[in-house]
Amino acid sequence: MRKLTYGAAVSLDGYIAGPGEALDWLRWSDDARALSATSWKGVDTLLMGRKTYEFAARSGGGGAGSKSRLGTFIFSRTMDSAPEGAELVRDDAVGFVRSMKAQPGGDIILMGGGELAATLVEGGVVDEIGLNVHPILLGAGVPMFAAMGGRIDLALVEARPIAKECVLLRYRPAR
Repeated sequence: MRKLTYGAAVSLDGYIAGPGEALDWLRWSDDARALSATSWKGVDTLLMGRKTYEFAARSGGGGAGSKSRLGTFIFSRTMDSAPEGAELVRDDAVGFVRSMKAQPGGDIILMGGGELAATLVEGGVVDEIGLNVHPILLGAGVPMFAAMGGRIDLALVEARPIAKECVLLRYRPAR
């Protein structure tokens, strides 16, 4: 079965972006660059919610496009269509991902999107959560997870300091 990882740089108080989608607090380093490269090895599919897609598109990225080597899926109940090179998923995100994971293929990365992440974690389809915890309290912004209906127990896979006073944490659901 394919592995789905949700990973992000996150502030100590749980935000993946600051107020106004600010990312100026990120402490990019050679360690972070190497971790990112490693996390993308074997990945052939990218999942994102509409808000993450729109942010990435405004920033000049987005993961979608005819030149992308990744299968890109944008989850949205409000978009009318997906950009070229991406597929729009409107309903039953958990069922769609569960079916996708059962198909042959590489690993899957979920980018950004605290709402989609919460839905997929609660639905039991996320296999690993990776965090690059930054030593800053943003106070507000885009949360790593939207509110969930209950508690999800996790098991620690890895914890270690990385450059610029950040900490790498990797967890898997304790199913």
